[in-house]
Amino acid sequence: MRRFFAVVVVATMIWACSSDGGTDPTDDGTVDPEPKPVSFERGPMLANWADNIIIPSYKAFSGEMTDLQTSFDTFKGDSNEANFIALRASWLSAYKMWQRVSMFEIGPAETVGLRLNMNIYPAASDKIDGFLISGTYDLALASNRDAKGFPALDYIINGLGETDEAILEKYNGAEKENLIAYTGNVIADMVTLTAGVLAEWESGYRATFVTNDGASSTASVDRFINDYVFYYEKFLRAGKMGIPVGAFSETVLPQNVEAYYKGDVSNELFLEGLDAVQDFFNGVHYGKSTSGESLGSYLDALNTVKDGDDLKKLINDQFDLARTKVAALAPFREEIENSVPPTNMLLAYDEVQRIVPLLKVDMVSAMSVSIDFVDADGD
Repeated sequence: MRRFFAVVVVATMIWACSSDGGTDPTDDGTVDPEPKPVSFERGPMLANWADNIIIPSYKAFSGEMTDLQTSFDTFKGDSNEANFIALRASWLSAYKMWQRVSMFEIGPAETVGLRLNMNIYPAASDKIDGFLISGTYDLALASNRDAKGFPALDYIINGLGETDEAILEKYNGAEKENLIAYTGNVIADMVTLTAGVLAEWESGYRATFVTNDGASSTASVDRFINDYVFYYEKFLRAGKMGIPVGAFSETVLPQNVEAYYKGDVSNELFLEGLDAVQDFFNGVHYGKSTSGESLGSYLDALNTVKDGDDLKKLINDQFDLARTKVAALAPFREEIENSVPPTNMLLAYDEVQRIVPLLKVDMVSAMSVSIDFVDADGD
């Protein structure tokens, strides 16, 4: 009798263990030995990126560059104050739109080095002054990238004098011919580069990008995720905030803020870039409230959690917190020059920094993407 009860107890324990284990019987009574693998098609995500975000953003930016060219042509014909103010407004509008496309340094933009040709700052003001005096220069040379693009326009539109009247005197005085020519050549170079990149996307690269939907270091998703994280870490976080505020050098560098000579817009440019990065993460269509497959939906499909919390939500929450902290700051140049140390900006930078490991470690690990660049700033 005791042997009978022992057998019953053992059988009951075996049944209890099997029912608590996580492998449930199927309808026919058999046990599914392993959970089904997660399936996420990368092709639709690439198509959403190309068709609803990247190409429309480049189209909008190309339109902004055309408007900038038109504003300059009007100013060139009559260099009065009203036309000068309109030219500056067009420059700022195009500069803000640039923040929407700067992260797309893949394919055609990578080939021509679009970011390097459009936005190296601080501008080499001494070099530009020399070009304005001599009237001789070659903007196609890599050595002159710091004397062209948006930062060069910042200097010659906003930095040639303390007031608009003083700057306009330059455009209407003895330097007018060389100054007008240089400004026109810088804008024409930017227009040409932008038009070329957009044309490549529309004529063939789009198909190349979308069809390369595998899971390897040379596939479009892996390459673009690397470019995306690199842009956030090096150009948005470090370039726009960390370097000027002295997060790496422990010495503040106010001259290194973006749009230094128009000292009240650096925050606007940063926040536009932050919005662009978060919108891309969520697959938001450019200029619309709709969205499609994205890095965020990829994490959803993987059911990725960090410390018990949904990783997609953690990333979006940190984006939102960083935005709130930065939006509360005075213009970056003012924060750096007027506060010793610039505590509020450093605290805001810390929130911007906290996004880096979420993207660079947690997100890429979940997606089995290897980071192909090395940094040396302790991240």
